[in-house]
Amino acid sequence: MTKFNNHTAIVLAIAFILTFFSCSKTMSDNKKNSNTATAKPQYEITVVQKGEELGKIVLELFPDVAPKHVANFDSLVSVKFYDGCAFHRVIPGFMIQGGDPNSKTEPREKWGYGSPDQTRVPAEFSNLQHKRGILSAARSNDPNSATSQFFICVADATFLDGKYTIYGQVLSGMEVADKVVNAPRDQRDNPYDKIEMFIKKIK
Repeated sequence: MTKFNNHTAIVLAIAFILTFFSCSKTMSDNKKNSNTATAKPQYEITVVQKGEELGKIVLELFPDVAPKHVANFDSLVSVKFYDGCAFHRVIPGFMIQGGDPNSKTEPREKWGYGSPDQTRVPAEFSNLQHKRGILSAARSNDPNSATSQFFICVADATFLDGKYTIYGQVLSGMEVADKVVNAPRDQRDNPYDKIEMFIKKIK
């Protein structure tokens, strides 16, 4: 039978303590990372055309990447700003765009131009790429002119990287975005039959 002296016992005790705290730290770090991952806000877009629901798109936003854009989007959802807005620009192989208040009740020729009294959000460019499913802020030629309009990429569009602010991604419902982008449209890429959105926060 092997005999242990006091020195060996002390070494083993220290090794046990270090292993215990190492495991505890790993578990704590994993829990912390998990909490951080689940802290991202989520929203559900119900897509409707001619009174019939086409489906739902669930978004996850990136407050750590573009906090001002996320805050702006959240504030607009909270007052039901987006409800009744249209996806007024749909381009197969590229993206679907919507969120213009003009698309609620104004004539179609005004859709996409926004309102001059809307809050403008300064650019928050990042190293993220415009891949399929990415949510990004639409804007005019001025990089700091984003307001309420957004677009969802239905295909990779990395030529937009570093030029438009990415602030979220689609978690589920890309098949619905595909329905929207493939809707029959006019020469302005506007669906002939209005496609509306209704957005609510779910997390």
